[in-house]
Amino acid sequence: MPTFNADQLHSIATQILEAAGTPAADASVVAAELRDANLVGHDSHGVMRLVQYVEMIDDGFVKPGGEFEVLRDAPAFAVADAHFNLGQVAATKALDIAREKARAVGAATVMVRNCNHVGRLGSYTRRAALEGFAAQMAVNSPGPGGVAPFGGMDMKLGTTPISLAVPAAGDAFVLDMTTSATAEGKLRVAHQKGEPVPEGLIIDGHGRPTTNPADFYNEPRGAILPLGGPLLGHKGYGLSVMLDMFCGVLSGSGVARNDLPRGANGVWLTLLDIEQFLPREEYDAWVARYIEHIKGSRRMPGVEEILLPGEIEQRRFTQRSQDGVAIPDETWRLIQETARKLGIELTP
Repeated sequence: MPTFNADQLHSIATQILEAAGTPAADASVVAAELRDANLVGHDSHGVMRLVQYVEMIDDGFVKPGGEFEVLRDAPAFAVADAHFNLGQVAATKALDIAREKARAVGAATVMVRNCNHVGRLGSYTRRAALEGFAAQMAVNSPGPGGVAPFGGMDMKLGTTPISLAVPAAGDAFVLDMTTSATAEGKLRVAHQKGEPVPEGLIIDGHGRPTTNPADFYNEPRGAILPLGGPLLGHKGYGLSVMLDMFCGVLSGSGVARNDLPRGANGVWLTLLDIEQFLPREEYDAWVARYIEHIKGSRRMPGVEEILLPGEIEQRRFTQRSQDGVAIPDETWRLIQETARKLGIELTP
């Protein structure tokens, strides 16, 4: 597998996005998000997404350079329309608005409709946490999803991720999870590697459990199970339904739309300015006490360390920043094929 450093990943993504018609400034924003996803180990949201993004641009579903229009603006909230620009661009602008409002009044919520795939939610919430905010972000899929409702076998829901982040010990606690048993991008990675996935994540087109990711993509299409799988999936399913209400209905992006491709997003972002809720010194003292409390637990046999949300990503970032990111051969082949279709030869 070819290995690339951070600058090379950014360059690859920028070249392809610009060749596909994305303004240079927007291409750089998206490229940085894809690069950072690879660096923290979330390859499902890294440069492999370039192939999908270019296809959606070609199909007219992604409209590079689309206006970010604020439809409703108040001291503590805003509603915006991304007009189907690349999702990372829209999410970054939403974060800027939420940051300004939360600094002014203590808390702010921004909803975004008609947005495309925003990438890794933990990137935005961590960024906010490092600036002193408690952050929550979730997105739904207004169009076709890949997840079956609990007890069903048809793709009716999105993977509907949610992320929460707070400052902690010089960095942040970052929870970033889907309400489905897995992210579709992780199936895509396994499929391109020719590897099976763990049991309890997906069913085939006949409703039978399977570990072959190809069963999700081949006809008849399979489906991803809700978080919790066949036994506890009602929990993930319930959370997904409620996030559809917040991210889809309240944002105006919608639900159960047939005019959108998989990958469209409705966004719900909320920031709390911590220092307006309690002194930062008091907050930091509670967090330090909590870390000691959790990590002081007796460990189960074979467990070397108890980790808190975000620690794995921090360590992967350090390691991959030094050693580079290995891209599966099939993923790299598809990226190169996409570049050639755009009339460019990649120069990492």
